Amino acid sequence: MTGPTRIVCIRHGESTFNAAHRETGRDPGHLDARLTARGQGQARAARAALEAIPFDLVVTSPLTRAIETSAILFGAHPASPKIMVEVLHRECQESSCDVGRAASEIAAEFPHLDVGHLPEVWWHAEDGLAADGYPVEPRRLFDGRVAAFRDWLRARPETTIAVVGHGTFFFHLTGVWLDNCETVELDLAAESAAA
Repeated sequence: MTGPTRIVCIRHGESTFNAAHRETGRDPGHLDARLTARGQGQARAARAALEAIPFDLVVTSPLTRAIETSAILFGAHPASPKIMVEVLHRECQESSCDVGRAASEIAAEFPHLDVGHLPEVWWHAEDGLAADGYPVEPRRLFDGRVAAFRDWLRARPETTIAVVGHGTFFFHLTGVWLDNCETVELDLAAESAAA
């Protein structure tokens, strides 16, 4: 299997956490933060540039800000790509906004998405490191997820994939820091050739 020929990574729009943290420099305690009105506008503005790409698959993180961004970007996409929720590329858990919601809550709010494959608690919930009372994902576990997601993408049969996710995760996946709703293409073939 050769894997996808084109992978476009898209960071979610501005979240309530992003906005509050920018104002105060502190974690505002926004569990599974949602998009702000500005974040929704960013996603609407980014939509046109993606409409010409014939995506087969959209892979979204189960964090609400990514699901909301995916809905705005791809809800009326001309190619009608399948939308899949995948937990491997959720954000590196180091703040309140990276703590998720139960899979059953996501299913109730977004009934059009299949989340039956997710465990009820799919975020890092183990005791150990903590910041402001929220569990912090150890770096070795995070690095393992980044590597596992690369392998997951390589194994996909689709040729054109959009990945909607998060800034820190995408930095470790691509080497590029993305602003809200900014995109970068991931070339797995070039990575394989360089290895």
